[in-house]
Amino acid sequence: MKGRLLRWPYAAVALLAILALGWAAATAPVHLPAPEVDFAYAGPLELPPFGADHRGRPLLDYARQGAWVVALPAMVAGLLVMFMAVGGGLLACLGGGWARSAVQIASEVVGSLPRMVVILVVALLVPRDDRSLLPMAIAWALLAAPGAMDEAASVAERLGGTRFVEALRAHGFSASRIFGWHVVALNLRPVVVRQGAEVMMQVVFLEIALSYLSVVEDQPSFTHPDSMMSWADLLYQGYRSIVLDVPTTHVLALGLALISLVAVVSLSIGAAARAR
Repeated sequence: MKGRLLRWPYAAVALLAILALGWAAATAPVHLPAPEVDFAYAGPLELPPFGADHRGRPLLDYARQGAWVVALPAMVAGLLVMFMAVGGGLLACLGGGWARSAVQIASEVVGSLPRMVVILVVALLVPRDDRSLLPMAIAWALLAAPGAMDEAASVAERLGGTRFVEALRAHGFSASRIFGWHVVALNLRPVVVRQGAEVMMQVVFLEIALSYLSVVEDQPSFTHPDSMMSWADLLYQGYRSIVLDVPTTHVLALGLALISLVAVVSLSIGAAARAR
C-alpha cells in the first residue's frame, strides 16, 4: 500500500503535464499572428503568460506550435517501443533460449548502426511537401526497440521464463491472466513503460536538435512545415541574449522550461510505473 501511495504523486504530475502538452498541441495555430511592434521583446508581465518575441508575437503560440510538432510523433514512438518490448518479454516466456538469442543478436546489430546517420537518411527521403517528425520518430523507435526488447526479455528470464508460465498453467490460470496480468502488468510493466517514456523524451530532443541546426543554418526544417515553429526557435532566440545585447532572456527561460517539462514527464511516468 505504501509503494502504491508513493507512486500516485508521480502519476498525477505526469498526467497534468501530459494534459497541458496535449492542450497546447490541440490548440496550436497554423500560423503565428501578425507582428505587433509595440510588444517587441515584451516580458511575461507586459504580455502574459510568456511574453513576446522580437517582432511582438506571443511566445505562447511558439509553445503551442512546438507541442503540435512533437506530440503525436513522440507518442507513436513511445507506444511502438512499448509494444515491441512487450513482445520481447513474451518471446522469452514462450520461445526459451532461441528467442533470447534472437533478441540479443537484433539488439547488437541495430546498436551498431549510427542512429543520427539513419535518421538523416530518413529525413532526406521524406518529400519536402510532407515534412513531419513522424517518419523520423518511427525510425528512432525501431532503432531503440531491440534494446528495450532485450531488457524486457532479461526481466522475463529472471522471472523464470517458460518455467514460470508452465507453473501458472499447472495451477489452472488462463493464458490471458498469465500473460496479460502476471507477466506484462505485474513484471514487465516497469521496464516497458520506462522504455516508452524515455523514447518519447528522446524523440522530442531529437526534433529540437534537428530544428536548431536548421534555424542556425537558415534552412527549412526536416520536422515541420515552414508555417510552424519548433521549441528550437525559442532556444535560438533566447541564446542571443547571452552573446548579444538583446532582451530575450525570457524566451530562453521558456524554451528551457518546456524541455524540463518533457524530462519531468518522462521521469514521472517511469517512477509511477516502477515495481512495488
